[in-house]
Amino acid sequence: MAANKKLLMLPGDGIGPEVLRQVRRVIEWMDRRRTVTFDVEEGLVGGAALDAHGVAVTDETIAKALAVDAVLFGAVGGPKWEGKGFDKRPEAGLLRLRKDLGLFANLRPATVFAPLADASSLKPELVRGLDIMIVRELTGGVYFGEPRGITDIGNGERRGVNTQVYTTSEIRRVAAVAFELARKRKNRLCSVEKHNVMESGLLWKEEVTALHKESFADVELSHMLADTCAMQLVRNPGQFDVIVTDNLFGDILSDEAAMLTGSLGMLPSASLGAVDASGRRKALYEPIHGSAPDIAGRDLANPIAMLLSFAMCLRYSFDMQEDAALVEKAVEAVLAGGMRTADIMQPGMAKVSTSVMGDSILRALDKLAA
Repeated sequence: MAANKKLLMLPGDGIGPEVLRQVRRVIEWMDRRRTVTFDVEEGLVGGAALDAHGVAVTDETIAKALAVDAVLFGAVGGPKWEGKGFDKRPEAGLLRLRKDLGLFANLRPATVFAPLADASSLKPELVRGLDIMIVRELTGGVYFGEPRGITDIGNGERRGVNTQVYTTSEIRRVAAVAFELARKRKNRLCSVEKHNVMESGLLWKEEVTALHKESFADVELSHMLADTCAMQLVRNPGQFDVIVTDNLFGDILSDEAAMLTGSLGMLPSASLGAVDASGRRKALYEPIHGSAPDIAGRDLANPIAMLLSFAMCLRYSFDMQEDAALVEKAVEAVLAGGMRTADIMQPGMAKVSTSVMGDSILRALDKLAA
């Protein structure tokens, strides 16, 4: 049996606990098969942590996150905590986790499962077989740059300031992750910025180009302006393999790419740190959907994005390629069998709950592993 893998589960708010519960069931299934054993701890984050401790994530939880092999994160936020100061919002917990763990590279796949090609808002022929990986820089840029804030400038006027700032090392480390991913896929990387109007974008383009020449000349590199990329994602998404971009553009473009697949409830993500001396890297895995408070506690949420996030954890944190593929194949088999949660419901399919979708995926795992 493989050595124990240490996981920290942070279910968070809304539907987070419901979708992570289905991951726990898959972990228990893997434990029963004795292919691998996981040591799993749970903690509070987001609104749940605010209610219990007055902060969106405690120092103790951060320490646990730093000590484990990977973090599985559900979702945070909801109307209960709206109107709070920036530091008292549930989202502050996720931002601190990303910062304290040094999770600078966010991997957002946009993959269309064959049974869901008709669920996209685009024509099926445009998205069938789609497989894009967006690599978003996660700890720099306009979300973290200084100065920032809102100030009173007199005469009834206020000014809001956010600063877009990047350094050479920040750009190069995320670009290196993207180049390495491209090598394992179709060997194509598109770097996206706004060098025509932003100095930070010009620096981005120059540094990615230099790194390509120095270390990744075997990868096909192209450059595209962010607004052009947004247009091309809906015009001809199949042209892309791996896209690397900054924090702000990555936030926007990855959500756009996600909707090409038909539902935010289908898509996972991974946030990775630097490789340490032992070859390990800090990592956090989460679905890209929100906390969906309107359906929380009603057994309606789609757990697939969370399950696919766990598959990414198996792949990138534990190098368990076959196990990751097994989970992904189980998901596709269930979709091919006509099972749908409400967010991906189609005519003629069987509408199922969160728990029934989990049941179906476990049965598919049994068949595939037999």
